[in-house]
Amino acid sequence: MTTHPLWRPYELVTPDELARVRVGVAKPWTIEVVAPERGWPAAYERVASALRAALGPRTLSVAHVGSTSVPGLWAKPIIDVDLIVADSGDEPAWLPDLEAAGFVLSIREPEWEQHRVVKYFDPNANVHVFPPDAVEPQRHLVFATWLAEHPTELAMYADLKRRLATQGLDEVGTYTNAKAALVYDIHERIFAADPAHIHEPQPRPAS
Repeated sequence: MTTHPLWRPYELVTPDELARVRVGVAKPWTIEVVAPERGWPAAYERVASALRAALGPRTLSVAHVGSTSVPGLWAKPIIDVDLIVADSGDEPAWLPDLEAAGFVLSIREPEWEQHRVVKYFDPNANVHVFPPDAVEPQRHLVFATWLAEHPTELAMYADLKRRLATQGLDEVGTYTNAKAALVYDIHERIFAADPAHIHEPQPRPAS
């Protein structure tokens, strides 16, 4: 079966997995989803500038991703950023300088494309650190681009996020799992529409 190079199987996050990759003690907080804010692009630029200042040429690329990067999309008021460095698994090569600049390591996930997350607090941001060959940053960009170009899909995703925010969820994994089916289905439509790659449908398991 031919699958798109950015395809991933449908999977949910377990509490044990979250606990295993988390660095430090997680503070409980309620998931909040807000209307799009005009200040989000400027907030991203502040984070990107801090990253570039801390790492210089070690910043191979930096991109605004996630819901706050999509014009008109409701989102958690947290800026998501993808940072590409030469080897995200080599923490001594980049983490001490980010820590000195106010970033805090919160997730270490070496088995998943050497993924790390560092938090920033002014503005509130999650910086996802990956190596150059990682697939996930590419998925982030195609998903955001698709939503920006397909208003019906954007509205469907925004409606789900708003409904989930009314449920008083206090765990990111629960929120992520509740979005997973729609996110997977949207990716399937993205892959099926890609003229550069053949993709045979890969339906997710029935809920």
